[in-house]
Amino acid sequence: MTIPGTRMVVDGRTAREIFDSVMANAARKKFGFGRRLALLNVDFQQAYTRIDRFATAYETDPDQITHVNRLAALCRAKGMPVVWTRVAYADNAQDAGVWGTRTDTPDSLQNIKYGSDRHAFDDRCEIAPDDLQFTKRMPSAFFETPLASYLVFHRVDTVVVTGGSTSGCVRATAVDSLSHGYRTIVPVETCADKHESYHYANLTDLQLKYADVEPVAAVAAWLEQCPSPVPGEGGARREAVGG
Repeated sequence: MTIPGTRMVVDGRTAREIFDSVMANAARKKFGFGRRLALLNVDFQQAYTRIDRFATAYETDPDQITHVNRLAALCRAKGMPVVWTRVAYADNAQDAGVWGTRTDTPDSLQNIKYGSDRHAFDDRCEIAPDDLQFTKRMPSAFFETPLASYLVFHRVDTVVVTGGSTSGCVRATAVDSLSHGYRTIVPVETCADKHESYHYANLTDLQLKYADVEPVAAVAAWLEQCPSPVPGEGGARREAVGG
């Protein structure tokens, strides 16, 4: 009997091998870029980037932050918004909710406190005064933050998501971005995770369902061909936004 569905495939390939196979399919249709994007940099804070200091930090591409800084500079030059998020919690950690109840060690998520070294952005990040910065409490950068209204104000139709972890906050943010109606793009070299299996399995899933997973060079090339803004015209002006 022939069935139209699929029984789960078990073929011994690694997550990296499956990712490479999916990315090699040039015929797969893309969501593509719209007219105006926002660069959304998720959790480039020392707790997750400084592998020389914190057990919770991880590195995939050593040039990750360099790639992000380049995209951020291109966005600013084209008058497109740049956003940086991080996580932190109150001293009693009650704002971490259920997410903060599985462990309670100095390295635990809910023990990242406002103003601490773990909360601080990595000083390699080139954050401009007009970039939007805010602290979130849950995986998605959209959940209970000013992000959604900020993107509407700036007339964004495409969100480029970078950061970490690929399997955690990047994935959650990318899924929410699509759910909010945005074309969503995840540049490979700008994301990081603790293990290549988590990293590539989630990039594969994002590519198949929720986003366009692209080389960072493709995003840079799209930004470079965009016209520069005319003074006094173009995108929405940034106003003060809390976070």
